[in-house]
Amino acid sequence: MRPPAYQTLAEDLRAEITSGRLRPGERLPTEPQLCARSGVSRSTVREALRLLASQHLIVTTRGVTGGSFVAHPSPEDLSETLTTGLNLLINTSTASLCDLLEVRESVEVPAAAHAARRRTEEHVAELEAAIFDPCATDIPAMLTAHRRFHAALVAATRNPLYELLTKPLYQVSNEREVAATAPPGFWLQVDADHRELLRCVKIKDADGATKIAREHITFIRNALTPEARERL
Repeated sequence: MRPPAYQTLAEDLRAEITSGRLRPGERLPTEPQLCARSGVSRSTVREALRLLASQHLIVTTRGVTGGSFVAHPSPEDLSETLTTGLNLLINTSTASLCDLLEVRESVEVPAAAHAARRRTEEHVAELEAAIFDPCATDIPAMLTAHRRFHAALVAATRNPLYELLTKPLYQVSNEREVAATAPPGFWLQVDADHRELLRCVKIKDADGATKIAREHITFIRNALTPEARERL
């Protein structure tokens, strides 16, 4: 079955954007021009542009100087698409907690080393701000702090691709349910790992950061997998 015309047009424009033929900030052809070029109606063009906007590939403005422009790439915006795909895989049992942790390990461990080598004082301050009270009973707040800590660690790599790839890993839609089933002492160990990672990053100990990052994922895998795998 042939895809809808708006989808075909969107794919053509997406290819021009992702290939670099259309650069960030560059204006797309006008709606009449796109109609003439592709042989479709204005409503079809507008549907294609809405699709591209929802994927954070273009921004559309109104007025005399308005139009559709190629968006400047943002790791935060682009990762939303990956987050949607990840949650679909997790919630349909296509992927498990073990799969998720395997990917986290492959990305986070080298990222920790890079963070230790490249961090600035601002990155250290953000990591310190994400330290939480492991004795608290507010699981949502601890999960938020946990995500903030790992986001700050990845930001310290100063590599936007790490940010793009890792953010979805901390946005699993039912992580709150899984975290609520964590065994006693789970958050105490998570906190201890975070503090040790912070110490290694502060003194620029890349080897130490690598070691603790790997041990952190191993601990989470051993603590959560038996109880949580079926829930994911």
